[in-house]
Order: sequence, then C-alpha cells, then structure tokens
Amino acid sequence: MAQLFTTLFYQPLFNLLIFFYNLTWHDLGLAIIALTILVKIVLWPLSRQSTLAQKKLQALQPRLEEIKKKYKDKREQQAKAMMELYRQEKINPLSSCLPLLIQLPVFIAVFQVFSSGLKSANLNLLYPFIANPGSLNSSLLGLFDLTKPNIILAVLAGISQYWQTKMLIGKKVKNPQNPKLGEANLAAIMNKQMLYFMPFLVVFFGLSLPSGLTLYWLVFNLLTILQQFYLFKEKSA
Repeated sequence: MAQLFTTLFYQPLFNLLIFFYNLTWHDLGLAIIALTILVKIVLWPLSRQSTLAQKKLQALQPRLEEIKKKYKDKREQQAKAMMELYRQEKINPLSSCLPLLIQLPVFIAVFQVFSSGLKSANLNLLYPFIANPGSLNSSLLGLFDLTKPNIILAVLAGISQYWQTKMLIGKKVKNPQNPKLGEANLAAIMNKQMLYFMPFLVVFFGLSLPSGLTLYWLVFNLLTILQQFYLFKEKSA
C-alpha cells in the first residue's frame, strides 16, 4: 500500500516540484509556489463544489434548527423532515465533505514531499525525463531556508487561514421568525471555534515543520481566498 501511494501520489508531485525547480532558476521557493498553483487548478472543481455546498448548508442552519426543536423527542420524524428539506433545496449533506476526502491523498503526498522530500538524497525518485539538478537550493529568493521552520511564514499562513475561514463563515444567518435561531446552534459554535482554532493550529505546526510546507499552505490559502471571492461574487450577481 505504501509503495502504491508513493507511485501514484508522492513521486508525481515530487517530480513536478523538481520540474518547476529547474524552470525557476533553481529556487525552491518559486518552485513550491508554481506547484501550489498547479495543484489548486487541478483541485478547482472539487474545492468549488465543496465551498458552494458549505455555504448552502450554512444558509440552511436556521431551518434545520427549527426542525430539531419541533421534533425534539421524535428522532425518526426529525430525520425524515431534515432529509425532505435537503431534497427540496437540492442539497446533499455529504457534498461538502466528499470533495475534501477525495483531496486527502493529494494533501498527504504534498505534506510528505515538503516534510521529507526537500533533500538531495530523494532525487533518485526522479523520472528519466526530469533533469536531475544534482542538489537542491532550499531557499526562497535567498531569504528563507525552506527546510527549517520560519516564524514569519507561519504567522502569515495563520492569518491567511483566519481570512479564508472568515470568508466562508460569513455573517450569521438569522431566522426572521426567531432571530435567536441560527446564532446559538451547534453549527454556529463549531464555526466560531474553527475560525480561531484552525489559524492557531497552522501557526503551531508552522513553527515546527519545514517552512516549505508552510509556504505551500500560505499560497494555497491565498488562492482559496481568491477562489471564494470569485465564487461568492458570481453567486450574488
């Protein structure tokens, strides 16, 4: 299984990284940015579907809370009413999770590439048609050593994570018949926790992991912010 994962995910991503490294004047930071852009483009359809599904589910929360309150002690009727609401609104409650699960192997491979692959010893994994640079210059424009943690990139990645989550959560969705619903429900509490907890985690891990991975996460978040801006603007048009 490990060999299959290496062949299908790790090795292709590592070869793409070295391919971009050769194109960007042997600057690993620029190569990581180029690889991140490519990964984001490939995952665009999945992340688009996931983002839109999350926004739809968020808008539906007040009505779901009403159903939970109405059928508080009738679990079976509650489930049927919720499924009927999903059917009427043409929403699959799993649609926001499935794309993320599909993306998971890619993210794991990227993590492995940047956490253990930034070493010249791994160049033996290169395909014959990828030029072997011989050694890796592990810097970003000569400013950061991407094999070591970097507090600046970690903090910037945390800020970008907060911004991305803040955009996705948006404003509180209120129910005009009962304004309190949609604010104190479980989903709202979880959203608030994610808003602050995820950036904290990003900074925490960014202070201990190679900053090449932190750079990837920072650029990926910035691209996701642009994607969300485009999708939300398109939806409101």
